[in-house]
Amino acid sequence: MNLKVRKMVADDIQALHTSFGLGQGWEGMSVEKFTNYYEEQASGIRQVLIATIADKAVGYLTLIPNDEVGPFANKQLPTVKDFNVLIKFRGLGVGSRLMDEVERIAKELADEICLSVGLYTDYGTAQRMYVKRGYVPDGSGVWHHNRNLHPYEACVNDDDLVLYMSKRLF
Repeated sequence: MNLKVRKMVADDIQALHTSFGLGQGWEGMSVEKFTNYYEEQASGIRQVLIATIADKAVGYLTLIPNDEVGPFANKQLPTVKDFNVLIKFRGLGVGSRLMDEVERIAKELADEICLSVGLYTDYGTAQRMYVKRGYVPDGSGVWHHNRNLHPYEACVNDDDLVLYMSKRLF
């Protein structure tokens, strides 16, 4: 397996849409989304890392230098956003390689890195990976649609129901 991690290039826009949006049927994986990521990378707003095997994009994640929502908002802490690996390439170290590289980049920006993780079953692999890598919940509880939920407040267990975590970078 020839796994490589690199910055996003223009040709990745359509490839990511085709693989993640059309290939896996995941909503929100539009050409516009990936075009925005590419443009934000070009302007320094976001870094986009692509994992490839045999020159085919099989995973990606993005890093922003300062989140504007959640418990880490406006603390100038690099935050992982939108991290995905194609289902058939999970368990091969793709996600770990992406995380190795993003943590290396984040260490140049701060001594801590942050992220959020979904809470339903499909996020189980990510939840376990983050804990194994040393990420810990920040203690602010569960968030939904960028808002901290109060005790006994109703919510929907969707992609926007998350737990925030962070890791010290030494």
